[in-house]
Amino acid sequence: MPNTPSHPDLIDSAYAFRRLLTALAIMTLGSVGMYVVIVLLPEVQKEFGITRADASLPYTVLMISFGLGGILMGRWADRFGVFKVLLIGAIGNFIGFLWASQSPNIISLALAHGLIGLLGGAASFAPLLADTALWWKKRRGIAVAICASGNYVAGTVWPPVMQWGLEHFGWRQTYIALGCICGLLIALLALRMKPRPPLNEVTPGVHGAHETDRPFGLSMNQAQLLLCVAGLSCCVAMSMPQVHIVAYCSDLGFGAARGAEMLSLMLGFGIASRLISGAICDRIGGLRTLLLGSLLQGIALLLFLPFDGLVSLYVISAMFGLFQGGIVPSYAIIVREYFPASEAGARVGSVLTATLFGMALGGWMSGKVFDLTGSYQAAFINGTLWNLLNFSIAAFLFWRTGGFRSQAKTV
Repeated sequence: MPNTPSHPDLIDSAYAFRRLLTALAIMTLGSVGMYVVIVLLPEVQKEFGITRADASLPYTVLMISFGLGGILMGRWADRFGVFKVLLIGAIGNFIGFLWASQSPNIISLALAHGLIGLLGGAASFAPLLADTALWWKKRRGIAVAICASGNYVAGTVWPPVMQWGLEHFGWRQTYIALGCICGLLIALLALRMKPRPPLNEVTPGVHGAHETDRPFGLSMNQAQLLLCVAGLSCCVAMSMPQVHIVAYCSDLGFGAARGAEMLSLMLGFGIASRLISGAICDRIGGLRTLLLGSLLQGIALLLFLPFDGLVSLYVISAMFGLFQGGIVPSYAIIVREYFPASEAGARVGSVLTATLFGMALGGWMSGKVFDLTGSYQAAFINGTLWNLLNFSIAAFLFWRTGGFRSQAKTV
């Protein structure tokens, strides 16, 4: 594969669009692990005779590994190109799912999911987002959102598939099939990703955002830390419904299949949310998009507290997906707008790693709160408080840019 960059004329081109669709398909396949393990949670708890928190361990290990792998895979993609990284991801998914299918206990199952996250999932997330951003200028926000929506397409497609396979063949046989199918298809699609991105300098952001060595009037390390804490906290909140909706529906007597449908509905609306948020981001900037998404996610979390009927849970799951889907991609745009271009890739990877750690922490924490209280009500309250932290950081950064002052002057 040539190591030389592609011609700059390919930016915003038809080829860039075809590459974007390929990246979307690869992310849909590569994200399978983080969603099928959610459907597996009640079955694993029953088969191994363990607590809800222990049954959440494979998800937690997968997400931590996913985050660490994102940093590693991002560096490898910068050095060797995204094509070779995707081949590693294909192999990681294949081996990881086969290992998981033979696991005799929860520790072995958790380690197998760690491999799936470290190699399989990580190779098809942060490297693809970074790669996509380098092929677009005019519509970078919507392009990154389309690529990122592959993660939610996976959440829409794979839970019902996993539930069907679990009911007809058992989870172990279904895992073998998933490993073979996803590993092979990722390897084949990776062949379309061989060309290296053009040299693409980051353009100034919108609505006052601009590259600087003092983002938000803070040192770069301070700004980076705040974004990482914001990413962690929003995803602790986000993980509560996503990770535990299947188990929650089982506890309410609706059955795991209804929970899998709600998860699919939630993430299906998340696809629409990411596309809409991408378009909004191109108009108002990443920071305002983060602030809006955080506010709406908090509202949706609060609605889970008073309503637990079957119909209301379907409606709230759809609302939650529609409100929160654009939050994570907005971090990538914020970094591109406020930080120097030469550091954008590493800093995007760090913030996305923090979001994945948040998903891991939130998935385990919600299970632990359930074990301590015997109810998911306290877990929803816990998620709402973490969301409040995220909103507070976003509001602080917006205030640092003079956003509230400029808004007041226009009133």
